[in-house]
Amino acid sequence: MSVRRAITSGSTFEEQIGYARAVVDGDRVHVSGTTGFDYRTMTLPEGVVEQAEQCLRNIGAALREAGCTFADVVRVRYLLPDRADFEPCWPLLRAHFGAARPAATMMVCGLADPRMRIEIEVDARRGAGEPG
Repeated sequence: MSVRRAITSGSTFEEQIGYARAVVDGDRVHVSGTTGFDYRTMTLPEGVVEQAEQCLRNIGAALREAGCTFADVVRVRYLLPDRADFEPCWPLLRAHFGAARPAATMMVCGLADPRMRIEIEVDARRGAGEPG
């Protein structure tokens, strides 16, 4: 029987909406759609690349708390309101996910706040990044 554990980031959104930043379910880790908010200061950078950097910092913190790294990511979803914003993020995304090469999807859609330019969601499996 797997043990389910919620990981929170301190985001006011998690409390207001009723979700966790990530859920650990056995060796699986599901990280919620994560935006570029710095949850300590509740600030959001203006540029898409800067928002993507903060998304990845937020995701990295959740993965670490779950006992994972970016190398353990098996699935990533990118959500952007403007498809033109995706390509400027590619070098940053490749730096974080290039070695793991997870299955990936990019969707163009509206986000919860018009200031948000990117949201990233990942699924990981603990130990997936270990040589085997």
